[in-house]
Amino acid sequence: MPDIKWITNNSLTKPSHQNEFSFAKVNSVQQFHAGFPGYAPTPLVSLTSMAQSLGLGGLYVKDESYRFGLNAFKALGGSYAIGRYLADRLGIDIAEATFEVLTSPATKKKLGEMTFVTATDGNHGRGVAWAAAKLGHKSVVYMPKGSSPERLKNIQREGAEASITALNYDDAVRLAADNAQKHGWIVVQDTAWPGYQEIPLWIMQGYTTMAMEAYQELAAQKVKPTHIFLQAGVGSFAAAIQAFVLNAYPDAPPKVVIVEPHAANCIFRSAEAGDGKPRFVSGDMNTIMAGLACGEPSTIAWGILAAASDMFISCPDWVAARGMRVLGNPLGTDSRIIAGESGAVTAGIVSLLMTCSDLSQAREELKLNSSAQVLVINTEGDTDPDNYRSIVWDGAYSSPV
Repeated sequence: MPDIKWITNNSLTKPSHQNEFSFAKVNSVQQFHAGFPGYAPTPLVSLTSMAQSLGLGGLYVKDESYRFGLNAFKALGGSYAIGRYLADRLGIDIAEATFEVLTSPATKKKLGEMTFVTATDGNHGRGVAWAAAKLGHKSVVYMPKGSSPERLKNIQREGAEASITALNYDDAVRLAADNAQKHGWIVVQDTAWPGYQEIPLWIMQGYTTMAMEAYQELAAQKVKPTHIFLQAGVGSFAAAIQAFVLNAYPDAPPKVVIVEPHAANCIFRSAEAGDGKPRFVSGDMNTIMAGLACGEPSTIAWGILAAASDMFISCPDWVAARGMRVLGNPLGTDSRIIAGESGAVTAGIVSLLMTCSDLSQAREELKLNSSAQVLVINTEGDTDPDNYRSIVWDGAYSSPV
């Protein structure tokens, strides 16, 4: 198999932040989101024919392309973090901070108009801009060089002051933090660093609404997942889901596999080093998986993933392209799923693990077989429509196998 790397974690322990993702806390997060206009659980799609073709017991896709009409899951984190921040300023519990309370004239009079700032490859910034506007506040969004003009326009349509910088992602994060300090803005960033921990944790907790929905949807079908494949940028999304499933399935948690692009595989490199310390990737980080093009792990996320994830995989871009085509061209009676580059990479790697002899050792270590019930999360739809068509229609980034 050309250029796919994997590492097994043989030192599983309880992560330090696991209790922050308890059932009670996650239920509170879901209730907060349920109060937003347009909230509805996103679909959980069972790909029965594909599972049979691959030799799996079941394959399920949680399709976040339907989330709040934004074509990606990120609004969950931004909205909850802003909600928690506003609740703290009001001196009330998040359970009292309903959408109606946060948008009321009394709240506006007490808090005034705030500006929330972030750096993004696209989806997170759009989610922050959407949440800030819904709650009556402003937003400023910085994007790294090479960002999609279409993603920039989508952020601007949500009311943000947004621009594409000449910086890579991690430097754009530093720009957002510096300007927040200069102008009195509030940073809503989905990565943590020393001295900036609270809001990133709230963002991670916000992501768990999709995990709770998937848990409920699977339970309704009497399915317990045995494997969950999660894509990682800074690792916040993956770590939030990882921590939740440890609490949701305490007796026999599913095996969790973390997947990244080679060009921005900071989590994989951190695992590969084997000393528990995070490693950084620098430079342009050119990958079609724009949402995963992050070179510095979130400190909170890395602590969770290092302790609890079963395997780490680094792969080339054609794996994501394969996943987009696999999901977009269903077998039998399976439903078609439109998945963007970052959303499809886990489906791509699952299909390869089950069909490529060069990955047989990884498949065996994971015990991926006819009894396995596999969950993947499509984190985004076609957020860059031109690139989606180039890959799915014209065969860009075709698989060498």
